[in-house]
Amino acid sequence: MQIFKSKPYTSGVRHYINIKKNLLSKTNNLFKQTITGFKRFRGRSSTTGRITVRHMGGGCKKKFRELKLTDTPTTSIVTAVMHDPLRSSFVSLNFDLETQTFFRTLATNGVGPGVLQKCGTKDIELKLGNRTMLKNVPTGSILHSLSIGSNAKFARSAGLFFQIIQKTSDSCKIRLPSGFIKEVSNESYGTLGSVSNFQHNLISIGKAGRSRWLGIRPSVRGIAMNPVDHPHGGRTNGGRPSVTPWGIPTKGKPTVLKKKNK
Repeated sequence: MQIFKSKPYTSGVRHYINIKKNLLSKTNNLFKQTITGFKRFRGRSSTTGRITVRHMGGGCKKKFRELKLTDTPTTSIVTAVMHDPLRSSFVSLNFDLETQTFFRTLATNGVGPGVLQKCGTKDIELKLGNRTMLKNVPTGSILHSLSIGSNAKFARSAGLFFQIIQKTSDSCKIRLPSGFIKEVSNESYGTLGSVSNFQHNLISIGKAGRSRWLGIRPSVRGIAMNPVDHPHGGRTNGGRPSVTPWGIPTKGKPTVLKKKNK
């Protein structure tokens, strides 16, 4: 995908940077039975109505597209790569050759329409987009959509991947996108390659209104609040280190011991 920057004919697009999606399929409404209603994240509890996640609410309606992230053996052909408004990565529309049905899954970087994808335990070619157990993949390989249990749970956002760094007879150590080393079973599944849309981090929203379209509400500094709303409130700069609204230190626990007066 190509990065483009608009000409500054208005203040809202002066710093706007986005990705051209002209290579993606325009048939996003294909097979509407896999699109279930819409999702709107308000950041509140569905039972009590209290705020559970700050700075969330409003935004445009976004249709939810169900993805197939299971490890059932399949042989499919990628028919289209589409944009998903609820995900940072692209999704691919695949046609299952065995069941003669369509399904959606996360798109792999470098995999386009017409590519044959397989998922299984044996006789799987090690190429981009194929999904197999980690014991079939050599050390140092790059994969995404790690499944521990039933569905894929790790390395699913745009451009992410995990790497196999060590293997034993029944387990292997992997490096997650966060840098954390995790030991998992050799029978865990992963998809070869990285998740599509690796340039997602280069996007610049450009104006505050576009953040509101995405359901992101303004963030207010604690020092601009009243003392009843935040520990930093009251327009006093000194007195205590930086803390969260709940009083937890934001820069880690102090490690330097204070000198005691004798």
